[in-house]
Amino acid sequence: MQPDFWSDKRPAGVPDSIDLSTYKSVIEVFERSCKRFADRPAFSNLGVTLTYAELDRLSAAFAGYLQKHTDLKPGDRIAVQMPNVLQYPIAVFGAMRAGLIVVNTNPLYTAREMRHQFKDAGVRALVYLNMFGKLVHEVLPDTEIDYLIEAKMGDMLPSLKGWLVNTVVKQVKKMVPDYHLPQALPFKATLKQNQGFKRVTASQEDIAVLQYTGGTTGVAKGAMLTHGNLVANMLQVDACLSQLGEDGTPLMKQGQEIMIAPLPLYHIYAFTANCMCMMVNGNHNVLITNPRDIPGFVKELGKWQFSALLGLNTLFVALMDNPEFKNLDFSHLKVTNSGGTALVKATAERWQAMTGCTVVEGYGLTETSPVASTNPYGKQARLGTVGIPLPDTAFKIIDDDGNELALGERGELCIKGPQVMKGYWNREDATAEVLDSEGWFKTGDIAVIDPDGFVRIVDRKKDMIIVSGFNVYPNEIEDVVMAHPKVASCAAIGVPDEKSGEAVKLFVVAREGGVSAEELKAYCKENFTGYKVPKHIVFRDSLPMTPVGKILRRELRDIA
Repeated sequence: MQPDFWSDKRPAGVPDSIDLSTYKSVIEVFERSCKRFADRPAFSNLGVTLTYAELDRLSAAFAGYLQKHTDLKPGDRIAVQMPNVLQYPIAVFGAMRAGLIVVNTNPLYTAREMRHQFKDAGVRALVYLNMFGKLVHEVLPDTEIDYLIEAKMGDMLPSLKGWLVNTVVKQVKKMVPDYHLPQALPFKATLKQNQGFKRVTASQEDIAVLQYTGGTTGVAKGAMLTHGNLVANMLQVDACLSQLGEDGTPLMKQGQEIMIAPLPLYHIYAFTANCMCMMVNGNHNVLITNPRDIPGFVKELGKWQFSALLGLNTLFVALMDNPEFKNLDFSHLKVTNSGGTALVKATAERWQAMTGCTVVEGYGLTETSPVASTNPYGKQARLGTVGIPLPDTAFKIIDDDGNELALGERGELCIKGPQVMKGYWNREDATAEVLDSEGWFKTGDIAVIDPDGFVRIVDRKKDMIIVSGFNVYPNEIEDVVMAHPKVASCAAIGVPDEKSGEAVKLFVVAREGGVSAEELKAYCKENFTGYKVPKHIVFRDSLPMTPVGKILRRELRDIA
């Protein structure tokens, strides 16, 4: 279906298309917003708030440092490996202003995962939090990284408080294991020498971010997201947020909204929504560093008259299960967005009853920067669907032979729009598998477009497992577990899980002499970041296979 099919289905105030010529790059959006909203708060964390003017100054200092004290050139890759702290937006926007390509890296990655990403992307500089220094030390010899910039939790706090926080983190909580990286430069030092920076002009075709995703093969690939992709998605989401409320005014007002950001900024969903979209309108992001600490999270929520919250099913449930949550002031809350993983109907109904705000679900992928469709807000939202495509976005459903199917028929969902990635970094073959000559991206998800234009995701063509909004690829799990000397064969599948939506279940055929579940779990913890570690391990004498010897995961799912 072409974009115009949805034109009469959009809520009042939402345009059918966006003007892509508004901004040439993410840098232009950023610099314009910093000037326009100079005195407005941009980001808050740990009791400190940075205004847009301060963010402008600090990111310029960081950009200037990179230009004057390193030989990094525009187009070189810099990895940023931090949780939601103020240093994150400073480093990301500073790196972009210096013309560098940002490689978002999960701070919880194991050494194996870090090695792959840093080598694959050809990362030359790394900004990391000192809690992860031990792993950086371990992987550094296997990478091309020349520059290390080390942040500490207390960097952006007033000096005495900052020193105190850093001491507690290191000495009391023992969260900083011993390591030796004398060449690492303190993050704070890069901000001190503000000698100005040379403006770099980026075009919409230039790559802004390499965002790693598994794809069907299980080896993480870097989706090349251009400045044009990110600007388009920013403007598209902004267009949806301009839906008119019952009073006839836009839902989100410029420079007046407070958005809570508990999802990790290194994940594309929060990166675009919290780092990018809120910026166009000069809105305020409250960064939650550790959303797993629910009592602490609820306490932080109590300090703000927040109007928007980005989350996912597991997080909504955890918040509502906290006895203090219901006592918060929800009178300003107008937007609760759910993404990353399917929203459970019961969760949505309970949230609406408790907060008075409808949770709306959208759909997207790393490869679409990420938002491709979303529900209208308020009463027009349709539970159980992922809404309608964003402005200037086309959806179609195809069969196995690539023929377009009629409305109401299920098949593979394909997406076309200005937010669709340029391709996978250094992987022409993998790019050709998912992107055709007309620019249609094959998602690998099975969907139905209803006659009224709403889209339902009904199944996954891929065997991908989604744990708390993170993609887990069975191939990656199996490849690593197969390297264990006591494992003869194995297969990983996703099974429903109350807390995380899905969990990894591993079926194992052991070699003679056997192996224990404990031993395998410990091995997995060494090699995988937490959400990928199998929650269930089952031993079997054999696994169901095709005549050619391909393991039938579908049969295992039926058994499970």
